[in-house]
This record gives sequence, C-alpha cells and structure tokens, in this order.
Amino acid sequence: MLKRFLRHGTLNITLPDGSTRRYGSGSPEAHVRLRDDRIVRQLVLNPELAVGEGYMDGSIEINDLREFFAVALPGVYKAERPWFQKPLDVTKQTFRKLGMANNPFRSRSNVAHHYDLSGELYDLFLDVDKQYSCAYFAQPDLTLDEAQEAKKHHIAHKLNLKPGMTVLDIGCGWGGMALTLARHYGVKVVGVTLSREQHAIAVKRAEEAGLSDQCDFRMQDYRDVTETFDRIVSVGMFEHVGTPYYEQYFGKVNDLLTEDGLALIHTIGHVGPPNYSDPWMVKYIFPGGYSPALSEMQAAVDKHYLVTQDIEVLRTHYSKTLGLWHDRFMEKADKAREIYDDRFVRMWRYYLLCMEAAFRVGSLLVYQVQIGKHMEAAPITRDYLYPYEGERQRKDTAFAKAAE
Repeated sequence: MLKRFLRHGTLNITLPDGSTRRYGSGSPEAHVRLRDDRIVRQLVLNPELAVGEGYMDGSIEINDLREFFAVALPGVYKAERPWFQKPLDVTKQTFRKLGMANNPFRSRSNVAHHYDLSGELYDLFLDVDKQYSCAYFAQPDLTLDEAQEAKKHHIAHKLNLKPGMTVLDIGCGWGGMALTLARHYGVKVVGVTLSREQHAIAVKRAEEAGLSDQCDFRMQDYRDVTETFDRIVSVGMFEHVGTPYYEQYFGKVNDLLTEDGLALIHTIGHVGPPNYSDPWMVKYIFPGGYSPALSEMQAAVDKHYLVTQDIEVLRTHYSKTLGLWHDRFMEKADKAREIYDDRFVRMWRYYLLCMEAAFRVGSLLVYQVQIGKHMEAAPITRDYLYPYEGERQRKDTAFAKAAE
C-alpha cells in the first residue's frame, strides 16, 4: 500500500517489533512509529480513519505532523487504491448520500457537534471578528485579522451592495459578516444559524454595536425563511448541505432572491469528479460534511436556470489561514487542555494541519460562486470588485493627462 501511495517524499516507519522501513525518496521526510500490531491492520484497511485515530490515542507517534502530511497527502489523493481497499471504496460511494442526508433535524445535530463547542475554544485561534472560514490574503504580508477583514469586503464588493438593500446571510456564524455589511454598506441583514452558541453571541454583538435595527439574527433553518432579499450571501455553510439537498438549496436561493438580486456562495470544494468525505473528518469534526466538486454545484444551479455571473477560485488562501490558526492554537494549547483534555488537543491539531496540507498539496480549494436570475444581474466587467484599484487608475489617468 505505501509503495503505491508514496511517490514524492520519504516516509520512515518504525513497526511495533522495532524494525524500521523506508518508503519513497527525497524530501520532505517524515518519521512515524507504530506502537501496536492492531494499528497496522487498521491502517491497511482504512488508512484515513486509522491514522487520525491512531494519532489521537497515541498508538501512532509522528515526529513532525506538518511534514507527515506533506509526504502523505499528495500520494493518497493521486494514487490508485490497492485491490484490497477497493471494496471499502465501493461501500463509501454507495453510502455517501446516506451520510449527507442533512434533513432539518440532523442538520441541527451536526451543527451543534462542531459549532456549539466552548466559545473559549474558538477565541484561542480565530481573529478578533471570529471569522471561521478562509481569509483573503490580498497582500502576502497581511495578518490574520487583516486578511479576514479583506475577505469580508471582497465578498461585499461581489454583492454590489447599495444602501437600504436587504441581505440574507445563510449560516451567519457569530455575526461578523452581517455586522460588517450593515456597518460599512448601510444594508439590512437577516442572519440565520442553527448554532445556539453562535446565535447568542451574534445577537449580543449587534446590540453592543448599536446595529440591532439593521441585523436580525435568527435561530432558523434557511429552508424556513419566507421573505425575499436583494442579496444572499453564504460563507462556509454550503459544505454542510449535502449532495441530496443541492437542488433544494439552490431552489430556495431562487425563491428568496429578487428578480435583480445577486447571491454569493463561498464554499470549500475539491478538484476532480464527485467523491466522498474523509471518514476521520466526518466522524470527529464535521458530521454530514462534504466539500463538493464544482460540477456538482453547477448542476444544481443549472437545474433552476440560475445564471452563473462569476466564479473565483481561492487556491492556497485557506492553507495559509489554517496554518495561522494552528500556530495560534498551539500557542494556547495548555488553555485548550484545561477546557477539554490532551486527546482533544491532539484531535484539533490533527484537524488543522491535515486541512492546511489538503489546501496546499491535496485536492481542496475554495469556490466563490456568484449567481443571479438573468445575464446582467452583476456588472459585465470585474471593475466593481476592486473599487480602490479603480480609483487609483482613474487618478493615474488624470495625472497623465494633466502632465501632457
């Protein structure tokens, strides 16, 4: 199995009997020690799940987790599975839709599993505005807080907002996006979430900012919203919809959007054809989660005759975001142990570094898909996305004419 997977980089494995084997060649290089025979069998049968669980319980020791993922992930994504793993892959494909059957009841449960963790946990590594999604590094030297602020305004420009417009924020999190849109763009926002923890914080933040009259945060499933809106935004929520509900999701977007409206869907996606979610990630981090192929999203958009106005692919922005989250989390790991325990810290560290590598050397990226109901719902050039750059160019042109 390892000879098939490892094409770039070197993996040194010390087996339970003390013998050491070396796979692959060149750099990067990682060292792994297996502590019992049971984990060897599990690795062969279901490597994605077994590595994560083994690292969490200590039956697998990895000297440098970042280097390990740099070696392991490219091979796992690109190599053909050995024959003895193919029955498991068939099973995963067969039951993939069942695992993403995110009906309203199950959606609430899945959201609570991750987003209703202690608020103190997220304070350990998120930016001051609690943005739990891919930042936008408009300049390579931006801090995490600056890049998250840039992400919100980049999305706001894509929404092409005008004062007084109404906006629906599907999966509003702790309210940062809605508050930014209300404060800086003069719009009224309805934010919906299924997380009690996030809802309570969002409502409190709106009150403290004096924006309660512009931001209406609700504990509500997006499927139960009935008003229409000039704009719809959804950041980091579509990954929790599940493929069986894609047509319903975009059907609801179609119903809730005014005739001249715009929607911006920001979601993790993957390169290649439809596949299945990482079993460790589904079991421990995001139950019911799935990062779609662009083709899966587009098929559902087309089903409702919605017009794709623009698609932007943020490729390594999330890798940088996750790396910063990891480093900040580890600086306060002792506090995380006080909140939970050492096993939780190992789980969270594995999650952040696995995802960092998946966006750098794996198959994950971020799609920002802008849709409307007709061909000119959005301006037909991209100038409006970069208003400050446009202003600079106008000044340069005026200066050149004056010089002449």
